[in-house]
Amino acid sequence: MLDKTLTDWKAAAEAISIEGRAFIDGRYTHSLSGETRATLNPATGQELAQVALCSEADADRAVMGARKAFEDGRWANMAPADRKMVLVRWAELIEEHAEELALLECLDVGKPIADTTGVDVPSAVRTIRWSGEAIDKVYDEIAPTPHNTLALVQRLPLGVISAIVPWNFPFSTTAWKLAPALATGNSVILKPASNTPLTALRMAGLAAEAGLPDGVLQVLPGPGGSMGKHLAMHMDIDGMTFTGSTPVGQLLMQYAGQSNLKRTFLELGGKSPNIVFADANLDKAAAMAAVAVFYNGGQTCTAGTRLIVQDQVMDEFMEKVIQHSQHWMPGDPLDPSTRMGPMVDKWQHESVAEYVQIGRQEGAELAFGGERVLAETGGYYHEPSIFTGVHNQMRIAQEEIFGPVMSVIPFSTEEEAITIANDSIFGLAGAVWSQNINTAHTVAKAVRVGTMGINNYFGGDITVPFGGFKQSGNGRDKSMHAFDDYTELKTTWIELD
Repeated sequence: MLDKTLTDWKAAAEAISIEGRAFIDGRYTHSLSGETRATLNPATGQELAQVALCSEADADRAVMGARKAFEDGRWANMAPADRKMVLVRWAELIEEHAEELALLECLDVGKPIADTTGVDVPSAVRTIRWSGEAIDKVYDEIAPTPHNTLALVQRLPLGVISAIVPWNFPFSTTAWKLAPALATGNSVILKPASNTPLTALRMAGLAAEAGLPDGVLQVLPGPGGSMGKHLAMHMDIDGMTFTGSTPVGQLLMQYAGQSNLKRTFLELGGKSPNIVFADANLDKAAAMAAVAVFYNGGQTCTAGTRLIVQDQVMDEFMEKVIQHSQHWMPGDPLDPSTRMGPMVDKWQHESVAEYVQIGRQEGAELAFGGERVLAETGGYYHEPSIFTGVHNQMRIAQEEIFGPVMSVIPFSTEEEAITIANDSIFGLAGAVWSQNINTAHTVAKAVRVGTMGINNYFGGDITVPFGGFKQSGNGRDKSMHAFDDYTELKTTWIELD
């Protein structure tokens, strides 16, 4: 894949076959109504495919199949070593179809092909393989009880899980949800984002090919609002996992409480602080400051959109940041040299443009970019944008824009930097840049976020948990800690004669 050119990828895009039907009970099927909706290519605004528009009736059918699969034990009661082999084979099949899946993700989301081939697909493979390999290495417990008793503590699957995944990283985030949920023996109803369903549908077919029994994984493309509420209120679903916006996450928790108190864990929004001290390696910090905001077009929940810079190096540092930002001008995502593609759709495109206007109206200075570009393509492209002269109470510093917009905030002291960083409803991620080990660790410990980098941004892999504090959510994706969210603890107390 590395030697393919723009011409090669365009030819592959013309030839690719796209599956748009729902996946229920082990096979692709039309929605019960027969209705479909178009999914669009954000790089051109043109239709890619017609995708099944599932309804509540389709959801009920899928839940019924998932419940039956769980109750008869076709997957939940399978030996852990056998479940492992299915997930490992699934990872292998994804790897074998890596080019197809990377291209689907590029076309459907607008992600640069260099990212889908180099990051998204390999990440999903790693997640599923790692989780599969872990299945038969998780032991139950025997508690330290009196000599005439035996207390067993077992970890059992929750049952039927609904997983609602976002449009910004649909393939890799889907793997984060499915791998531990399936590894622990659950059945899963997967609801992909309505505008980016294609890789989820394809990977379901590969799961069946790998040996996942019918009904264990159901995929329902369709409207987010009505379908999400129906799944969240469903009395026959035992757990729910969601990645997306904080307002939607709040609604889903309400629905869970109004129904059967299904376990609900959420990975939500962020307004992450990226703190740069004067003694940092300014060249490295500046390069990563651009990556932290402009990677994936800023459509990243962990994006370091609040760049908090010590005032004594502000001018020098911002010159470096702007220089690096020039390399993030958007382009055709099928071009292997493109670093930033379009916004995912016209609504997100318009939202980003509106926030740029809000920043100007609030009195911030637009130091770089800020314009819509490449309108002649029909795509939804927006320049990287940098605001200086920002204070932390401005809307552009408090609200999640989910686009390539950086707000630069000055600070003087370590205490001030910590105060600014924590002055947010969110607590997902962040970073601190300093060569002083005391400063770095003190600040990293004090900032209330789920993942904090020291002299790096976007650090981490499948071995460490991912999730947030405050209104960035609860629960954790990745690592063995994710297994906790998809399982119940059951105690069996035995008294011996």
